[in-house]
Amino acid sequence: MNSNKEHKAGFVSIIGKPNVGKSTLMNQLVGERLSIITSKAQTTRHRIMGIISGDDFQVVYSDTPGILKPEYELHQQMMKFVSASIEDADLLLFVADLYEKHDEALLQRLKSTKQPIIFILNKIDLAKGSQVEDKLKYWLEAFKPAATLKISALTGENVPELFSLILESLPVHPAYFPKYELTDKPEKFFVEEIIREKIFINYKQEIPYSSQVVVESFKEDDKIIRIRAEIFVERRSQKGILIGKNGSMLKKVGIAAREDLEKFFQKQIHLETFVKIADDWRKKERQIKNFGY
Repeated sequence: MNSNKEHKAGFVSIIGKPNVGKSTLMNQLVGERLSIITSKAQTTRHRIMGIISGDDFQVVYSDTPGILKPEYELHQQMMKFVSASIEDADLLLFVADLYEKHDEALLQRLKSTKQPIIFILNKIDLAKGSQVEDKLKYWLEAFKPAATLKISALTGENVPELFSLILESLPVHPAYFPKYELTDKPEKFFVEEIIREKIFINYKQEIPYSSQVVVESFKEDDKIIRIRAEIFVERRSQKGILIGKNGSMLKKVGIAAREDLEKFFQKQIHLETFVKIADDWRKKERQIKNFGY
């Protein structure tokens, strides 16, 4: 390490409404597929940390659930993750896209934070005409961030510029985590997230939102990882839909999840999935705590 250069380290929280591209941006910044990405809102339910380190820096990103008005106990817990990540951040990345309108409660919250905010206008790859400039003007009339940047998290456009801006904004501080660590989450967590992503992709309406994946066992040897996972839904009718005729839908989810798990772990995976019922679990505080929220 260059001893003349000061070491910078800090916590950077990515916040914004559901579906604006926070998880896609975090994965671009970390270079690992840590946050599941689907086109459905509320995909991210936890606060997921992604850590990137160099000789003289360490950035600890937090991808957070999209900010929403809570309807269930589950939503209340999700919004607690958002609040915590705002409070302990050194820097906030507030992400909006071309289609979103600001709401007053969120703006007041941003205005009252002590940390610097970088405002990020995402999805510029989809823009037509003067849409980008118009939208930027609209947001900058509403609040005054420390810096603004127009990006496409999907294509990576202007993401290197964003990374430079983040490093400039971080305090001088030693590393918070060992330099080889990529995340604060255990391997089991990513297994659950990858299976849950496949449920989001393959089912419509309530099924993805009613589903919770729990890894019952994770056994690894030199050549293979054997995983047993349980998928909980809220009602018997949902169990039938999830399994599908002769188990066809569950098999489809299992195959897609196994392919992604093999890429993620760089190892052969043997995956077994089972479907169980946990009545109305999203509304029950105890059940939500049991599921790790």
